[in-house]
Amino acid sequence: KALHFPDISGSRIDTRVQTHTTDICQGRVSVITMLSTRMSEVHAKGFVSPTNARYLSNPLYQYVQINLQENLLKSWLVSLFLSSIAKTVPKELHPTYLVSNQSVEYIREPLGMTNKHIGYVYLVDENLKVRWAGCADAKAEETQALETCTGVLLKRLEQKRKP
Repeated sequence: KALHFPDISGSRIDTRVQTHTTDICQGRVSVITMLSTRMSEVHAKGFVSPTNARYLSNPLYQYVQINLQENLLKSWLVSLFLSSIAKTVPKELHPTYLVSNQSVEYIREPLGMTNKHIGYVYLVDENLKVRWAGCADAKAEETQALETCTGVLLKRLEQKRKP
């Protein structure tokens, strides 16, 4: 049985408006990355680059980045550097880049997020069900699997939306 992706709230990097994953992911196929360190950003990029290159132009697809800082001091430091972080994120991805200090201890184990220092990537369908997950350094076959599975979910969603 597929796990539902939890509701995580965070501030959008462009508007600083509090946003929930349940609101932005409903009805779309989403690749969601959980970032907490520079290394986690490298891990995520290794997984998502080909998928984003292929599908970012599809209106039913989105790439959601969650910069998760559960430590209050680190969260405060990240908030000081938001404008410099925003400069490193392409403008078209700003609406789906969230900075969160929400505690996710209760969802770490179900989502397999046991190491706070590595990047986690989730493919989530339009009903917020996790359909694929990966973490740490991406192997070539994992990167390809994410791209392929994303294509399958998009095709299914397009079929559902046809009149």
